[in-house]
Amino acid sequence: MAHAQQRRALSGPALIRILARLTDADVSESGQPLSDKLSQWLSWTDAITLSTALSASPPAIAPSVRSAGMDAETMCSRVRTALAKSIAAACALDGRPGGGARAPIQTAAPAAPVDYADLRQRYVLMQQTMEMDIGDLRGRLRRVLAAKTPDLARLAVLDASMEQALGGRERTLLSAVPTLLGQVFERLRAAEQPPADTPPESTAQPVPAIQPPSRAWLHAFRKDMQSVLLAELDVRFQPVEGLLAALRTR
Repeated sequence: MAHAQQRRALSGPALIRILARLTDADVSESGQPLSDKLSQWLSWTDAITLSTALSASPPAIAPSVRSAGMDAETMCSRVRTALAKSIAAACALDGRPGGGARAPIQTAAPAAPVDYADLRQRYVLMQQTMEMDIGDLRGRLRRVLAAKTPDLARLAVLDASMEQALGGRERTLLSAVPTLLGQVFERLRAAEQPPADTPPESTAQPVPAIQPPSRAWLHAFRKDMQSVLLAELDVRFQPVEGLLAALRTR
């Protein structure tokens, strides 16, 4: 009971909570302050870069940049909506990231063997798409910030430095997610496999037609994979939300 209460009390990003539930991992709350964790992730050269970004004068912005670009809120909403649609397509039965539905099959065909390699490839491709699109969005937001006020321009420089310093660590941590999902996939598939040593009930009874294996577990896994990808999108979008919040205060 105490273990269940501890599991229910887990807070933090939805990505951590969903993965803890799917993998049945016992994840405890960290008592370490965020500043201490960041100090372990940043090298001394990163610290110098961040200090310079905080103390240096913001760069001058050309007048053409000040009037360029669409509304920041609209820009971010479009990127997030497009990524969410790509995630839904990647997790669909026969979907691919960014692709539409396939043409309906006219003749029945036996179900193809289920393998995690294809789903893993879809997940990794979505991670690469999110990193590229959100990275481009952050760069565009920084240009909007830099055109507002000197303080916001300094924040833009700081965000660029933080992205460079923490990007590798973020990439390493998130690269473990497909492996964790692979363990969930194999556990669900093994649970659906019929026992290999089950004897026939009676030799006198006619042998029933072989029924195709149930794919309910696979549909459930795809939904879980979609939930994990959307939760990862939330995590990756946090710096964008921070830049938007800074724009709203000015």
